[in-house]
Amino acid sequence: MKTTRRKFFFAAAGGGLGALAGAGGAAPAEAPGPGEIIVPQRKVPVLAEADVVVCGGGTAGIAAACCAARHGAKVLLLERWPSLGGMATNALVNIWHTSDRQKQVIFGFVQEAIERAGDFIQRYPDYPKRHETHCFDPEGMRVVFWNLLRDRGVRVLCNVTAVESLVEDGRMRAVLVDTKTGRKAVRGKIFIDATGDGDVAANAGLPFDLGREGDRRVQGMTMMFELRGADQAVARATPREQSQRVLKMMQELRDAGKFPQFNESHAGHYLRGGSNGLYNLCPATGNPLDEEELTRLSEEARGHVYQYRDLWRRELPAFAKAEIVQMGHGLGIRESRRIRGVKTLDGQMVIKAQKQPDAIGHGFWMIDIHDPKGTGYTTHSDQKPGQWLGPGESYHIPLGICLNAQVPNLAVVGRCASTTHEGLASVRLQSHGMVMGQGVGTCAALALHGGEQLSLVDIKKLQATLRSDGVYLEGVPGSA
Repeated sequence: MKTTRRKFFFAAAGGGLGALAGAGGAAPAEAPGPGEIIVPQRKVPVLAEADVVVCGGGTAGIAAACCAARHGAKVLLLERWPSLGGMATNALVNIWHTSDRQKQVIFGFVQEAIERAGDFIQRYPDYPKRHETHCFDPEGMRVVFWNLLRDRGVRVLCNVTAVESLVEDGRMRAVLVDTKTGRKAVRGKIFIDATGDGDVAANAGLPFDLGREGDRRVQGMTMMFELRGADQAVARATPREQSQRVLKMMQELRDAGKFPQFNESHAGHYLRGGSNGLYNLCPATGNPLDEEELTRLSEEARGHVYQYRDLWRRELPAFAKAEIVQMGHGLGIRESRRIRGVKTLDGQMVIKAQKQPDAIGHGFWMIDIHDPKGTGYTTHSDQKPGQWLGPGESYHIPLGICLNAQVPNLAVVGRCASTTHEGLASVRLQSHGMVMGQGVGTCAALALHGGEQLSLVDIKKLQATLRSDGVYLEGVPGSA
């Protein structure tokens, strides 16, 4: 077997240059600084190429890939995890929102996924009176997502991470990915960043914002988990005072530093009902762009889940045989980079149900901020005026939050779109991300057909195409 030797130049930890290996022992033209290495220039083999390269196989990326392919584009989807679905499957975030509390207003690809899911998804009996309208089996949805992509002819590569964006003359030319056989390139005409964290766009040099004003803290994360074995009949027969006593015990232990943080309103609901199923209870806070910190937060949260279980087993008869059957493969991340676009969605645009001439769909969720300090508190619990849209009201999700002024063939979809901290607190929902995915994926296909940049696609033609594909799109300013 032939071994290829690569020559690397290392800087010594103390700041001086260590032994340098190079041609004839000569130092490189640019010496590395402390804690740096210089990787020699090398050829990178092309792994694949497509008209549209979608980076990220979560719900927004899946929607973008399927909808670009629907209109004739050759599409390649890259996903870092071994399976599809992103937060929906890997983090067990299994609720979709499609209603303005009077009627369903998100259709299109979301509705297509609902119909394809069959028994893997259920519509809540009080539909459409709440924004939350459907819950699904995360495991089953992995298969549904794969089938949707396969049937549209999308090429899918899991287990690869886009690690570098290659920009030349102001346009994206390729992304570099790490594979089992080394680093390789994926070339495309249009790139869609659906990574959630905006990795591809940030690596391409696009400016971004992180967190709230002041301290740059991002919304709190959650470790979702599934609990089984609770006895709901016993829970119904147990006096309410007993679950309230346990909730108070949890609060007192937490305040004394002897118990982890938790979402109080959710805990009360779960304990009263003896709930079996997925629990949205366990918060975590930190920087999701720091891999080591994210690792620590994830493992600490897993330990916290068992602390909940152990206390409930001891104190509540309904939970005496409760077991944790699964947790998310990763924390449910709500916020990290927000790539600056040609438009920025803010909280007032949400609450005032503002309509947009470049609308690609509707949104309606409240300003739902999970405490960036990790207490588990969320503004959803407040029910305060000024955070919710009224029943029957919705705002427009504009195409402009997905486009940028620097790299015309690169767009973003999902929670890395251009928003404020407050705007993201509404539009971060999976259903809203899929609205973005369908809009941008369709726009990409139209741009390819017309030989145009994404920003120059006729918006009325795009909106007409979206409507013909089942998207609900009403009240667009300037429409006939």
